[in-house]
Amino acid sequence: MRELKLTASQRRKIRTRLRQTHDVRLYRRLLAVLEFDRGTSVSEIAELLGVSNQSVYNWLTRFQQAGDECELSDAPRTGRPSCTGEVIEALLRTLMLLPPEWYGYYATHWTVPLLRNQLRQSTGKQYSADTIRRRLHELGYVWKRPRYVLAPDPQREKKTPNSSHPIWFAPA
Repeated sequence: MRELKLTASQRRKIRTRLRQTHDVRLYRRLLAVLEFDRGTSVSEIAELLGVSNQSVYNWLTRFQQAGDECELSDAPRTGRPSCTGEVIEALLRTLMLLPPEWYGYYATHWTVPLLRNQLRQSTGKQYSADTIRRRLHELGYVWKRPRYVLAPDPQREKKTPNSSHPIWFAPA
C-alpha cells in the first residue's frame, strides 16, 4: 500500500476540504489519507483515529481507486422509517381543536402527558413525548404556557392620579 503518493494539488484540495467539512467521518478519512502520504504507518493512523487497520486500508483503497476525496464521504442513508403515520397526525389535529375536558380530563389545556395518554387510549400504541412534540412542531404548534388575565379593576379611574375625571375634594 506504499504506492499512494499525492500531488501538491491533491494535498491542497484535501486540506481545504478538511477545513470546510463538518462531517466527522469524512474528516477522519481525509486525515488518514494525508497522514499516510506523510509516511505514517497504517497501524499508527488506526491507533491515532481509534479505528481498525482494515478501516484505514479500506479508506486508502477507495481514495486510490477514485482519486477523489468525495469518494470518502458516506452514501446517503434513508434512516429508520417513521412509526407514526397520517393517522396520528390527523388524530393530533383533532385533539388540538377540542379541549381536554371533552375527553374526561380535568384540564383546560393539552399537555404532552395528556396527549400521550389519549393517543394510547385511541390507538393502543405508546408514543414518546419527543415524538409527540416533534409531530406537533411539524403541524405548526408552539408550546406556550397559558397566561392568567385579571379582570379589569372597576375602581381604576379613581386610583390613578391623572384621571380624565376630576376629583373633587370636600371642603374642610
